[in-house]
Amino acid sequence: MLRVAAKKFLGTPAASSAVRVPPRFYHERVVDHYNNPRNVGSFDKSDPTVGTGLVGAPACGDVMKLQIKVDENTGKIVDARFKTFGCGSAIASSSVATEWIKGKQMEEVLSIKNTEIAKHLSLPPVKLHCSMLAEDAIKAAVKDYEAKRAKTTMTEKVANA
Repeated sequence: MLRVAAKKFLGTPAASSAVRVPPRFYHERVVDHYNNPRNVGSFDKSDPTVGTGLVGAPACGDVMKLQIKVDENTGKIVDARFKTFGCGSAIASSSVATEWIKGKQMEEVLSIKNTEIAKHLSLPPVKLHCSMLAEDAIKAAVKDYEAKRAKTTMTEKVANA
C-alpha cells in the first residue's frame, strides 16, 4: 500500500505499465553441461602424470581448475577433471573442455580455441570470457605437466650421473 502511494506521489510508473524485458535463455548444450557436468573432480596434484591449470577472471569471480592425466609413454591425455566456481557458462565450458581433451595428444589440445568452445555452446558475447578461461586452463595444465616432466627428467639425470 505504501509503495503504491509513493509511486503515485513521485510520479513513477506503476508496475503494470513497465516495459517487459524478455528472459535470456541458455542454449540447450549449456543447460545440459550445467545440469549434468562431465568429469567433475580432481586428481592428486603431486602425481607426476598430472598437470593442473588454475585460472580465474577477476571481473566476474569465475575460477576454474582443470587437470589432465597424461600417459608418459605416449603423451596422450588419458583423463581430465575440473572444478569450477562460477556461472553456468563457466561450468559448461569446463565440462566441454574436459570432454574434448580426453584421448588427444598434448600438442593437439593446445590448438583448441575459446571460439570453438563458445560456438559449440552458443555463448552470447557477454559470456565469452568463460570459454577464454577454459582455453587458458587447458594451456596452464599442459604447461604445469611439462614443467613437472622437465623437473623429473632433470632429477633422474642428476641421480644417474
